Amino acid sequence: MNTAFLFIATVLLWGTSWLAIAWQIGEVPILTSIFYRFAMAAVLMLAGLVVLRRLSLPSTWRYVVLQALCLFSLNFVAFYNATALIPSGLVSVIFSLASIFNAVNARFFYGETITKRVVVAGFFGVSGLIFIFWQSLALSFDASTLWGVGWAMLGTYFFSLGTMVSRKNTSLGISTVTANGWGMGIGALIILVLIAVTGNEVVLPTTVSYVAALIYLAAFSSVIGFTTYLLLVARIGSAKAGYATVLFPVVALLLSTVVEGYGWTLPAVTGVSLILFGNLIMFSRIGEGNASSFLKGVGGRLGVK
Repeated sequence: MNTAFLFIATVLLWGTSWLAIAWQIGEVPILTSIFYRFAMAAVLMLAGLVVLRRLSLPSTWRYVVLQALCLFSLNFVAFYNATALIPSGLVSVIFSLASIFNAVNARFFYGETITKRVVVAGFFGVSGLIFIFWQSLALSFDASTLWGVGWAMLGTYFFSLGTMVSRKNTSLGISTVTANGWGMGIGALIILVLIAVTGNEVVLPTTVSYVAALIYLAAFSSVIGFTTYLLLVARIGSAKAGYATVLFPVVALLLSTVVEGYGWTLPAVTGVSLILFGNLIMFSRIGEGNASSFLKGVGGRLGVK
């Protein structure tokens, strides 16, 4: 598969997944929904590897387990809780900041330089969030919105950590499909433990919309989507692969507008535009000159070069 195909597939599969998550909220407890998703995804992934005669055990398990914690369990606990509180399209907008988290985490875990471009992109990203949620959080304080933003940010950070762990697995010679297959299974077991500890019920879904969303999330967004994204990370690096997050919100917000009736306001348009522009800065020459000079002090503290 060429890089362009991997990129387009990732954008479409993950850009549409946020609405599918929204369709799962309410009928079944959140932890149970996540368990169903990754249990089904693990079965599909591992069965496919058996058929293709590519099933193997990882050379080391600790990073596969860590990837399961960050990519296939805890991050989705956060994302599902966020989607229960704020529109799915806005969750995807916050998730688009993953490229910035990736750059910062790559600095701490792999010693990669944080450029001024990253600092400027982060400035626009935070400014955009302020515009989007200013009315709900500052003018008429809405605790549920604050919790939704917090959950989405936490999920995005876990996702970024999982991306860093995936790079480590690749460096150890563990293939993406192997790490994903076993990782999804371990992620499902982690969620099952959380269900037992928290006393959540394992409720069977009854509506067609829920079952359709579950199949889409397990087979397409999880099995195919995570594979294409992590193959991108292995091929072009976490920062460049994160460019796909620039387009996630476009797809997700269009669907949220049509299906969920998300209402656009001037602050919302401004905020989304700022965040998208900040993401674009991550992968262009924009912002390396005068536009970033005012952030020199902040950048210096982060080791910006």
